[in-house]
Amino acid sequence: MRLIDEMPLDFTAYYDGEDFIGFTIVYPRKSFNWFWYFAVREELRGKGYGQQILTQLIERYKGQPFVLDMESTTQVCDNLEQRKQRQAFYLRNGFRDTNVYRTYNDITMTIMMMGPGTFTMQDWDDITNELKRFWWPDDFD
Repeated sequence: MRLIDEMPLDFTAYYDGEDFIGFTIVYPRKSFNWFWYFAVREELRGKGYGQQILTQLIERYKGQPFVLDMESTTQVCDNLEQRKQRQAFYLRNGFRDTNVYRTYNDITMTIMMMGPGTFTMQDWDDITNELKRFWWPDDFD
């Protein structure tokens, strides 16, 4: 949460009346927008809120490429069915798998993209290097 004040992030909280539903964080960039975080309260999942939020995000960034990373469905794990459902959700909504994968702390992530263009490992390295400047600014002084 501290990065919201330090980085050019689009943080949006979503409510149904007074009830908190979830939030998104988007890192807007010139070449593509990185859909960094998408969270819906666990007890509210499967009730259409995620679809409503994603529809709003797609409209907000209409015409601009958009990428996200998600836990890969190719990795052996305890939550494989959840991962498959998440991937199917994004595919139904116009995202495509870029076949770019990265592993963090033994979790393999796949990059999905919506919009024109391609996403490469160099794109991944570029964005992570940008982010490191915010995460560890003392290393770049």
